[in-house]
Amino acid sequence: MTDCSRYQPMLAATAPAPFSGSGWLFEIKWDGVRAIAYVGKTVSVRSRNDTDLTGKFPELAELAALAPGTVLDGEIVVMSSGKPDMQALLARLQERAPGPGAAPVTYLVFDILCHNGEDLTRQPLTERRRILRKAVQEGSHVVISEPVAGQGGDYYRAAVAQGLEGIMAKREDSPYEPGVRSGAWLKIKATKTCDCVIAGYTQGRGGRSPAFGALVLGLYDGRSLVPAGKAGTGFSDRQLSGLMKVFAPLVVPGPHFPGFPKTTVWLDPVLVCEVRYLAVTKDRKLRMPRFVRMRNDKPAAACTADQLADHPAGPVPARPEARAQKTTTGLPAKKPELRTYHEKRNFTVTPEPAGAPDMSGNRFVVQEHHARHMHFDLRLERDGVLKSWAVPKGIPETAGTKHLAVAVEDHPPEYASFEGEIPKGEYGAGTVTIWDTGTYETKHWDDEKIEVVLRGKRLDGLYVLVKFRRAGDRDWLLFRPV
Repeated sequence: MTDCSRYQPMLAATAPAPFSGSGWLFEIKWDGVRAIAYVGKTVSVRSRNDTDLTGKFPELAELAALAPGTVLDGEIVVMSSGKPDMQALLARLQERAPGPGAAPVTYLVFDILCHNGEDLTRQPLTERRRILRKAVQEGSHVVISEPVAGQGGDYYRAAVAQGLEGIMAKREDSPYEPGVRSGAWLKIKATKTCDCVIAGYTQGRGGRSPAFGALVLGLYDGRSLVPAGKAGTGFSDRQLSGLMKVFAPLVVPGPHFPGFPKTTVWLDPVLVCEVRYLAVTKDRKLRMPRFVRMRNDKPAAACTADQLADHPAGPVPARPEARAQKTTTGLPAKKPELRTYHEKRNFTVTPEPAGAPDMSGNRFVVQEHHARHMHFDLRLERDGVLKSWAVPKGIPETAGTKHLAVAVEDHPPEYASFEGEIPKGEYGAGTVTIWDTGTYETKHWDDEKIEVVLRGKRLDGLYVLVKFRRAGDRDWLLFRPV
């Protein structure tokens, strides 16, 4: 082991939208377990709460030969079909030692903190990466993460199209700040997630009466634990019963927060879970949080309120020529092509995206929209917006079948990844889910006819939109040619 001391991982703030910019490096955000590796005469791999993981992942012993005299920061993942497999990784974490047939892990190294006893944390990221490439060799289970410079928007879209969680943005000149959540590092995720303290739970009812109804979530605002909402969905029956056993020895008198029913069971706030959510309410609660997984690798004190994507802890720079001008509402200035979209929505209420600059590409998305009348929405990314049509009968998958497609207002590009509940009283109130998504190639596009080749998970091939003027100015026919 080197002479360098123990390190806490540097943490990232949350960016509200993808961006591009000089002076920034972008790399994949891997869905795994963050770990710092101390490589000297022996190898010690430790989680972010300083738990020794070395025995669980003996294959990482190859670091001794590949990276002698280093302290490295990276992510442990199990790869399956080119993507991280969190369930397989969790299975490895639950074992004392890997059994026969255990899924092998990969350690994706993205930073070096110490080399041959010299602390490197005050060096800029570009210099640390130069040293990293010289000090570390790749192996069967060790890979060096390779970032791209400047083009965060394109990189984000490519990552999401491959089903990855999102990307990280890091300033090229950033030092390594152990234990600090810094605006010099930003996470840009396709879905909003938050790591929360489990402060207690409500009693289950009906079929859930033997277990809990919802987890009471908390976040640290400074030294104070504050309520963050309740998560009552996302659990399997096995998780419900298993968590009750975990909770039993942690019950405390409480309450941690006022205003909860007397039947609420309060717990010692030491457990952490990850939840997905739609938005952050005005009183800084998570809207519709859904349980994802337990985070045994993360200490409760790290669950701070500055994780919330709607309230990022640091600024999100873009290229100077692409900076969004702000209105008095704090939203990006309304582009002329999105004026109708903005006029129909109250963004203090709806979780739909307001729009951000510097977003152009060739994505398509089909969203299933359970509004007053259930329909599908076809959206094609073009000229910085999503050209959109409502298709009541869905996308025709049989050649020659023609369906009516009604042109609607342009949407911002971020809408391509939107799923959630539009509140009652708002335009388009109802549930939106993604039915298919991918990229497309334009064969022809004018005011009367559009021909595109869709490359999605469900749709693959040539599709045509033609104006149907006998029906109305906004009406088109959508079909797949014979």
